[in-house]
Amino acid sequence: MRIISRKCGNIIRRWREQPSLTANRSGKINRISRRNVLLTSLISVLAAFGTLSSTSAHSASKSILVLGDSLSAEYGLARGTGWVALLQQRLQTQHSDITVTNASISGETTSGGNTRLPALLKQRPNIVIIELGANDALRGLQLKATESNLRTMIAAAQKAHAKVLLVGMRIPPNYGRDYTEKFFGLYSTVAQQTKVALVPFLLEDIANKSALFQADRIHPIAEAHPTMLNNVWQKLQPLIKN
Repeated sequence: MRIISRKCGNIIRRWREQPSLTANRSGKINRISRRNVLLTSLISVLAAFGTLSSTSAHSASKSILVLGDSLSAEYGLARGTGWVALLQQRLQTQHSDITVTNASISGETTSGGNTRLPALLKQRPNIVIIELGANDALRGLQLKATESNLRTMIAAAQKAHAKVLLVGMRIPPNYGRDYTEKFFGLYSTVAQQTKVALVPFLLEDIANKSALFQADRIHPIAEAHPTMLNNVWQKLQPLIKN
């Protein structure tokens, strides 16, 4: 930018310093030619600057950060078969320049995610997908703590000027009806109050099909992950477009 500005300044100064035209026909033509050459140079520099600016704006790719647990970390799966990897593949198929960073860790809790997020936000992602909370519930942690952690993560992402997509989960009914329903409900409450997009249930159309789960009955097999991606995509696509 400074180099281009300096070049323009030099050309303009030289153009202004050209002597005024005289009645001498040959001298007049000569001086007009010199001024035209300088003016052409100025236009060329400005055109180059416009091209550079356009290229820089076009090359500024967007990015998506996924902060999740084993459901997003490809637990028990071959690398590249989980829904996050499928998301990157879908974006590439659509000739999108959006990159996906998967910062998911198996066993991650909202507390762990809350601790790791500030460093991850230094990458300045445009969209942050938060898929956490299931491990909190499976450990029987207090729902107030889970809700507080989710709110803190959302606030941090929003402060970093990132759009947020919150991904909801359900837990097995054996944890008690009251606890399981309140756990599921906290996602919609948090999303509504913080004004972020929500995927109500990551395992929609999967949870009731035992054949789509690994032997532990907790983690879906690879064949289930395209459906998981579709569940996320419905809410993610509007964030990408806007």
